[in-house]
Amino acid sequence: MHYEGNIRKMKTELDKPVKYTLPMGEELVDMNALIGKTIKFGFSGQINCVSCGKQTKTSFGQGFCYNCLQTAPEASESIMRPELSKSHLGIARDMEWAEKHDLIDHFVYLAVSSELKVGVTRNHQIPTRWIDQGASFAIKLAKAPNRHIAGIIEVFLKDHFTDKTNWRAMLKNEVLSDFDLATEKQKVVDLLPAELRKYVEPSDEVTEIVYPVEKYPNAIKSIGFDKLPEIEGELAGIKGQYLIFDDSRVLNMRKHNGYYLQLQF
Repeated sequence: MHYEGNIRKMKTELDKPVKYTLPMGEELVDMNALIGKTIKFGFSGQINCVSCGKQTKTSFGQGFCYNCLQTAPEASESIMRPELSKSHLGIARDMEWAEKHDLIDHFVYLAVSSELKVGVTRNHQIPTRWIDQGASFAIKLAKAPNRHIAGIIEVFLKDHFTDKTNWRAMLKNEVLSDFDLATEKQKVVDLLPAELRKYVEPSDEVTEIVYPVEKYPNAIKSIGFDKLPEIEGELAGIKGQYLIFDDSRVLNMRKHNGYYLQLQF
């Protein structure tokens, strides 16, 4: 089989295991079906900005040309740092976009991968955000009416939890053990000041996420298309937004948003 086109990050569906499809142009490739098979990617050098579509020599911020990195609302600084969102004050790169993406309910959550971390995501991005980060377990901590307030809660908790994922440990499946997320959540609630405690999510439901991986690597070798125009190997599994090959090489598909690839298997 042969597919080609500009790729975007893999789409996911929560199941046991998670179902992955890779958008390539107008097609969706069932990636779960390729686990255990030899696949080959080819990259000719074409990269298109995921915002404006123009061809660019270099991809910035997971898929943008330099101009869109500076101007597109989906590339604004509040994407990485929610507390910097000013949409609630009527200030944004694009207020129409902000009304749909910033001025909506956001969840602050606790997730478990290699360790316990705190994060923020839009209400419609659960459980997608957890899957993209390679979390094994997650629980909603607080529900905020906009991105700014969710970011403030996250910042308050950064003194007690990391907001980063150790991607190497995550891909080795070195998952934190001996924890109780509901108990950890209560500890967090006790840390919050009264003005933030009112946003606490009442449900203590824990989501468990199982990934389609036949073999986890003992060592990690990260590869990418900027240095390797062809990548071939047996697909051993998928976790987060990474393809895991049976020789311990890993490929971050999200990093290559907008790359025009060929896929054969």
